[in-house]
Amino acid sequence: MRERCDDSLLSELARTGPVDEARLFFSGSRDLAGRIIGRVKVQGARDIDIIETEDTVIEFQAQVEGERIDKLVVARVPELSRSAVQKFIRGGLVTVNGKEVKSNYRARLGDPVVVRVPPGLLGEAKGGSLRAEPIPLDVVYEDDWLLVVNKPAGMVVHPAFGHDSGTLVNAVLAHVPGIEDAGQPERPGIVHRLDMETSGLIVVAKNGEVRSALQEEFKERQVKKSYLALVEGQVTAGNGIIEAAIGRDPRRRKRMSVMAGGRPAVTHYRVLERFEGNTYLELELHTGRTHQIRVHLAYIGHPVVGDPVYGYRKQRHTLQRQFLHATRLGFRHPCREDTLDFMVPLPDDLQRVLDELREGR
Repeated sequence: MRERCDDSLLSELARTGPVDEARLFFSGSRDLAGRIIGRVKVQGARDIDIIETEDTVIEFQAQVEGERIDKLVVARVPELSRSAVQKFIRGGLVTVNGKEVKSNYRARLGDPVVVRVPPGLLGEAKGGSLRAEPIPLDVVYEDDWLLVVNKPAGMVVHPAFGHDSGTLVNAVLAHVPGIEDAGQPERPGIVHRLDMETSGLIVVAKNGEVRSALQEEFKERQVKKSYLALVEGQVTAGNGIIEAAIGRDPRRRKRMSVMAGGRPAVTHYRVLERFEGNTYLELELHTGRTHQIRVHLAYIGHPVVGDPVYGYRKQRHTLQRQFLHATRLGFRHPCREDTLDFMVPLPDDLQRVLDELREGR
């Protein structure tokens, strides 16, 4: 029998009643997961096939007007040489505003840039290279088996190419010495992920058994995950379900898209407030696909405000990242088998935008 703990819940969310739901469906091209989608020539090495799998995606916005895109990428990802970046660009692994460009493309200030790094080519940080870093963590809950962290925007969850320090894993290694054995060595303790520019709740396991048990809960869709998002336009239905499969976009391989043959994805939404030109939503995930909320909302014509990949190019709000926050996380404790349910409010940068909209009514 598993040992029980004395820790109490930090928060309990009130459950909402039944709602009327609008259901959306989509069909399109088949899923291409697993195909060889390209080949990159690397100096001093054999050609490497680019295989559709769990890629590392580096996203940023151009901070210099008129700079060549190859120079911008090298400045952002110094591990790459300029010649290597130019090969990436020719291979379609670098996009600006969702489109492939040439190496001499001159960026405009604020251009969203996406660099896709296949794991077979460069890979992720290895366990032996992980460093503990004394980065402050907003720990919402902690016991002998796990901790729940309120991740800030701008923090990558685990080291990957272009992000070998300053990640949540680096911070957790300092906060919980010995966690290296919890699961995969390159991402110890990590159960699930949030996009770099998405803030909010994430659970980290302290040992491999707990990590496996929590991942099983995610797989069986037993975890409650709620998000807050500000989107473009007026969402007419007060409540709805977006049920549309998601896969790798066959034309723009750095993005995900709604497509037939993709992996099933279900997102529930509820309108919290409406403003002129924007809607404030609460969303609940019933699956956990890459970029799911961002893709689903863009698909119905209401992309997340500030989203550099799926959103509008011209933004009305002075926000440096997407307005998306993981506000609620609920799951069964793997050791005690009681239910934990946590909630955190909007961070200051998102709350400021919301306050400005309310004042402008």
